[in-house]
Amino acid sequence: MKIRLAADLQSDSIVDGEGIRTVIWTQGCPHHCKGCHNSETWDFDDGALIDITEIEEKIDNLKAQDGITFSGGDPMCQPEACSMIAKYAKKKNLNIWCYTGYTYEQLMILSKSNNNIMEFLKNIDVLVDGKFEIELKSDKALFRGSTNQRIIDVQKSLYNNEICLIDKYIIKDEIEILNRDKYMYI
Repeated sequence: MKIRLAADLQSDSIVDGEGIRTVIWTQGCPHHCKGCHNSETWDFDDGALIDITEIEEKIDNLKAQDGITFSGGDPMCQPEACSMIAKYAKKKNLNIWCYTGYTYEQLMILSKSNNNIMEFLKNIDVLVDGKFEIELKSDKALFRGSTNQRIIDVQKSLYNNEICLIDKYIIKDEIEILNRDKYMYI
């Protein structure tokens, strides 16, 4: 199985999720968000095809990393390969974050016709969902580019069959907005 990557794995990131992380930059994104900081990852034919066994070998050689972050591009455009890598990383006791332009609700719908999406979700600890919206860009929004993006505890959300946001990442100004919607906070 191969995965199309935009770049080599990036270790020691402290901005792509909690802790010290290694980022897997997937290639290909259908969202084309205005102001995207990774627009070079949009083209589905760019980047390099890498066998996932090479990624697993790199994971084996990681030192002092808390987890893996899938970013891109949009990792949900390659759910089978990403799921296989996530399962492997979980066996190495690494936690998994994933950034996607799709909302959790959209992924639930898409997973009905593509089971690989659900398999990937089952191996993700934290999902940052939603398109980047330049009008909602905020340097106060931890681990997100814009305040519309949510930080979701995927395993609790799947178990409870409702979105469970991780409230320690929500900034004060967002509480009133988010309280209008029905989400479970943890």
